[in-house]
Amino acid sequence: MKRLIYLDNSATTRPLPEVVEAATAALREQYGNPSSAHRLGLAAEDVIEDARADVARLLGVKAKEIVFTSGGTEAINAALVGTALAHRGRGKHIVTTAVEHAAVLETCGFLEQVGFEVTRVPPEPNGVVDARAVLGALREDTILVSVMHVNNETGAIQPVQTLGQQLKRLPKVIFHIDAVQSFGKLAVPLTGVDLISLSAHKIHGPKGAGALYIREGLKCEPLLHGGGQEAGRRSGTPGVPAIAGMGAACRWWLAHGQEAVRQLSEIHAAFIEVLRQKVPGHRLNSPPDGAPHIVNLSFPGFKGEVLVHALEERGVYVSTASACSSRSAKGSHVLRAMGVAPEVNEGALRFSFSPFNTVAEMEEAGVALAEVVKELRPMMRR
Repeated sequence: MKRLIYLDNSATTRPLPEVVEAATAALREQYGNPSSAHRLGLAAEDVIEDARADVARLLGVKAKEIVFTSGGTEAINAALVGTALAHRGRGKHIVTTAVEHAAVLETCGFLEQVGFEVTRVPPEPNGVVDARAVLGALREDTILVSVMHVNNETGAIQPVQTLGQQLKRLPKVIFHIDAVQSFGKLAVPLTGVDLISLSAHKIHGPKGAGALYIREGLKCEPLLHGGGQEAGRRSGTPGVPAIAGMGAACRWWLAHGQEAVRQLSEIHAAFIEVLRQKVPGHRLNSPPDGAPHIVNLSFPGFKGEVLVHALEERGVYVSTASACSSRSAKGSHVLRAMGVAPEVNEGALRFSFSPFNTVAEMEEAGVALAEVVKELRPMMRR
């Protein structure tokens, strides 16, 4: 059996043993409804509140500012739609960027359909948006700015700290950060930030759990109405096992995060060196000062999907773009926004790392990539 080298961690991560244990315990033992007043209900509620405290500690906020969701997409929808509806009396203009995740871009598209206006700021050629361009897009009727912290395809780190410092001076403008790809791996800036979206399965937690930070005192209309769970901010019986798993993942990052980030930086540097030495003909699409867990590169003239499957045959698992859009025939919208030529976009691959990857795996993946490119190059020229 071939050794499996999993390098698609920006799509999802393998749950930690501690996460599986916590989720399993919630399924087997804390299976009561958290809204019930009996012992089993209270035990389930304790699991949720412990997890809330763990998420808050890792992010650096108050526990009461954390709202559990079903994942990053729901958190983003709740942030954008909830605040847009709550503050539409002040204006209907939203500013975001052209390189956001589909969860942001599609939600903004929906808001346009119901009467809001959206400005999508393009990035520089390196994939980083100029903070001055975002601030320059503000209008008198702007009520919301949404910018991701780390781009999920290229690893570009956006200037959210600078934006937060500037937007703090504009209390009528709400600032949302999509921190799905940075949570746990980079310190998420909090100054001037009103909303932060998080996901469990990007940090070795379970799928089906996420969280939204809502700054204390901020008005945000709930998307889900019903029993008033999550202090009235997100109705519906909470998914206790998934939430328990998210809490366990956050505890792991609290205990091991510093070493994990060091490992990611070492892996990233090793992979870049392997590419330089052994994989000719590639073009890096990620900026050199990007996040340590993502490398996006292209082989002009190749089809990324063909390379993905050829690498899979050798036990190396990568993707072409965001998992949510990797099967799109149009290629990466992020690379298009960066001005990348279609033939380069078409041949793009994303390698994304976990602290559980090794330098040795980077060497093996690089050798496999070099072999695949050499093998397929004659066919791609036809």
